[in-house]
Amino acid sequence: MKLHFLDTLDAVLRTGSLAKAAVEMNVTASAVSMQMKQLELYFGQPLFDRSGLRVRATPLAREIAEVARQPMQQLEALRQRSSLALEGTVRLGVIETMQSGLLPGVMLFLRERHPLLQLRPVRGRSVELVNAVKAGSIDAAVVVQPDTGGSQRLSWQPLVRNELVLVAPPDSTQSNLRALFARYDWIRFDPETQSGRLAARYVQKNAPQARGTLELQSVQALVAMVSTGLGVSVVMVPDRRICLAYPVRTLPLGPHAPFTQISLVARKADANGRKLIALREAIDSVPAHAGAERA
Repeated sequence: MKLHFLDTLDAVLRTGSLAKAAVEMNVTASAVSMQMKQLELYFGQPLFDRSGLRVRATPLAREIAEVARQPMQQLEALRQRSSLALEGTVRLGVIETMQSGLLPGVMLFLRERHPLLQLRPVRGRSVELVNAVKAGSIDAAVVVQPDTGGSQRLSWQPLVRNELVLVAPPDSTQSNLRALFARYDWIRFDPETQSGRLAARYVQKNAPQARGTLELQSVQALVAMVSTGLGVSVVMVPDRRICLAYPVRTLPLGPHAPFTQISLVARKADANGRKLIALREAIDSVPAHAGAERA
């Protein structure tokens, strides 16, 4: 029996269902079910009444959770206490669109709170960075989470939801997407990325007359092109500092705007390690980007 099974039991009792506990513990529902069965084998008695439509906890399950709660909290406090200095290196992959807004704050937080812990940023596309996490060449990555939810072998922590917006030249006067694409060329964002594919589908559906052959892998370069009047584009909300350097009109796409889910991904075996916990605290300390919603 593993200690974290007791945390899962506590989550099941607090949330009232295996499925909700799975979301809280960032595992699959089948994994929660397996852990509960392992606990039942360990204690030699059923912990849930499965005879009805809903699974109900037995008095024994509640007694176990109550007895285990305080020592589990004490163990967690001991594991995280500040007197145990964190040392070493965390290799963090970050997609290009999140680097300028995220990395300075994360590095400042870690320098102040954990001066012996070094952050080594790695740049790449989401697919490349997820593969690097799986291979163990980096410890974690800030990426666009796939629509399917991503590999169940990894731990995914939602960070922000980024809506896609329409960016247009600052002196443009058109007020809707069709009119702007009729007037300007379409500057596409990297079609090898999920946000680029989302943008392409949206434009093709809502402005089928869109024309253009220019594709860029950098949001900063794309915004700079739009700022000079070379075209319009649909991208994730650009960082404010980019828009200060290269002024553009940013127009929302309305209630049906596509969006990307930005998440922190790590191997499940590492997700609860002290280095990754410190990294998550550092990321949480950075204010959400303009136009992005905290998940």
